[in-house]
Amino acid sequence: MIRKYSYGQVFKTESVPAALPAETGAMPYMAVDEKEMSLTRTMDPEDIVYGLGENVRGINKRGWIYESKCSDESKHLEDRRSLYAAHNFIVVSGKATFGLFIDYPGILTFDVGYTDLSVLKITASDWNLDVYVIEGDSVTDIVSQFRALIGRSYIAPLWAFGNGQSRWGYVTAEDVREVVRKHREGGIPLDMVYLDIDYMERFKDFTVNRERFPDFADFVRKLKEENIRLIPIIDAAVKEEKGYPVYDEGIEKGYFCTDKDGKPFVGAVWPGRSLFTDMLNKEARDWFGDKYRFLLDQGIEGFWNDMNEPSIFYAEDRLSEVLEEIAGMREGGQNLDLPAFSHFQDLVGSLSANAEDYKKFYHSVDGRRIRHDKVHNLYGYNMTRAAGEAFERLVPDKRILMFSRASCIGMHRYGGIWQGDNKSYWAHILLNLKMLPSLNMCGFLYTGADIGGFGSDTTEDLVMRWYALGIFTPLMRNHSEMGTRRQEVYRFRDLQGFKEIIGLRYKLLPYLYSEYMKAVLDNKMMFRPLAFDHPQDGRCATVEDQLYLGDELMIAPVYEQNARGRYVYLPERMKMLKYTREGVFEEKILEKGDHYVQVGLSDVVFFLREGHLIPLSGGGQCVADVDFDNLSILSFGEDASYEYYHDDGVSKDYDNPANRKTLRA
Repeated sequence: MIRKYSYGQVFKTESVPAALPAETGAMPYMAVDEKEMSLTRTMDPEDIVYGLGENVRGINKRGWIYESKCSDESKHLEDRRSLYAAHNFIVVSGKATFGLFIDYPGILTFDVGYTDLSVLKITASDWNLDVYVIEGDSVTDIVSQFRALIGRSYIAPLWAFGNGQSRWGYVTAEDVREVVRKHREGGIPLDMVYLDIDYMERFKDFTVNRERFPDFADFVRKLKEENIRLIPIIDAAVKEEKGYPVYDEGIEKGYFCTDKDGKPFVGAVWPGRSLFTDMLNKEARDWFGDKYRFLLDQGIEGFWNDMNEPSIFYAEDRLSEVLEEIAGMREGGQNLDLPAFSHFQDLVGSLSANAEDYKKFYHSVDGRRIRHDKVHNLYGYNMTRAAGEAFERLVPDKRILMFSRASCIGMHRYGGIWQGDNKSYWAHILLNLKMLPSLNMCGFLYTGADIGGFGSDTTEDLVMRWYALGIFTPLMRNHSEMGTRRQEVYRFRDLQGFKEIIGLRYKLLPYLYSEYMKAVLDNKMMFRPLAFDHPQDGRCATVEDQLYLGDELMIAPVYEQNARGRYVYLPERMKMLKYTREGVFEEKILEKGDHYVQVGLSDVVFFLREGHLIPLSGGGQCVADVDFDNLSILSFGEDASYEYYHDDGVSKDYDNPANRKTLRA
């Protein structure tokens, strides 16, 4: 059961497509304090708090304070309070189990036992919000109801489940050709190469640098003949440059965000002085979305949206103030003592993503001017919505790959997300795992992390262990930052190990795609904490480094350097499957309980539940090579069966009953 409670003058975020009438009585479970603008609950010691989508720390969110504030935050550390997303959905599981969704576009704070270990307190920046209270038979039932409430999740094309290679630094067409050539020569499956900002003409959206990519459309066509898709990046900011058509049109039609005086707001991102399309203005959103046609017409079938929190390197007026004060320091002598030097550092640090700068520009919504900070978390959502709605107009019968960095609930209907600019840290393998169920709860199914880590120098063993998790996530992409160690797998010593791990992804594709599609269509979670399936097993409530994938598998990656294996807890009898560098499965039945499992560096270990089976293909060098009809089976137990979903992977006849059939051992 879902009940809605409305407070103040609610801004319509469209995160919830259907209109529910508001209740008039008191809200259950939470104490409402309109003066303090908060919702509060005293938690029982055993209560677990799940959700919040993309964020730091554990699957159980107790013990920290989180902000729903889309932030350009590259330090994914325990002391952070927000990352790139605002996913305002939680489930409290305990003696009373219920879900809460706060439909609110501004900054929201979730104090989940931080100030007081026993108190959950949610505080808004102003008191204009809808609160949905969801009750059900279980956590999974509550999640399923919520997913139905917010609408069907984005569905990616089948080829987007292949292996993707990316790096900020593929500057020319020849750089891309080398990546493809090295993968094919090494027998490493590959379906996508991503283009970061270097393909553009001086960082301008919807342009191509013709010197670096002389005949872009022909280049795209020839790569597609090799079953390789190019996936270009699109940034949120538009370069200020007369003669640049996107800028000129936006100025002429008034489609950019404005300052308090009604003039276009100028900030800076990659191109320097930049303007920001008013994504909350429907006309501006449609206009920006139609710009994707420039690349669609050249054969592009997928995009990734970036810098759309939106990221602001500096605002013009603040830069002037900081430079003026620094100039004054120079005139007064450069002998900076500790307080003066600290002030200097704070000055420079105040330039980027300054909270005050987000109060300096405005959106035009239905004839009203709304200050950006009041609706901040809607920007990335509506940028990706602009693209998704344009794709429906421009290529209505075709699926286009789309995922974004910034998001809030509602954007899940238009694209997936990647888990942001992580680092080459072993701890970030585990963070990748922990985010998966939280994101699934919030409707984000097409997701994954930058394998190997985006920032910092990686190591061969880190990349290999990360792939052993990444082959299970819908979005599978190796991505790294310019200036860091190159981490394409063909650059490392154990090419055979990487070849077999990535090859296993393609053998698992019939199962993985089937589970993804069923999770989308049936409002289920592809990845679940063990406690969701075993609520009476207290041990499962503490396990945060193992997940169920579908109803059939349990995954438990190795995430510590130099480890030769790991301990796993089995809440029931399972069959351990170890895929080795020889390309074969070793099988062993393990009873319920604790086990130490040896996992060689190039091994992939996962667990099959009793009474279940999974389908396997023969693999391939790209998704087009994979045979989804002539399948082999891995099974455990008598009378094992599996509901197998498959479609053409391109069109949108998702609900056709012919897409589902039962496989039996």
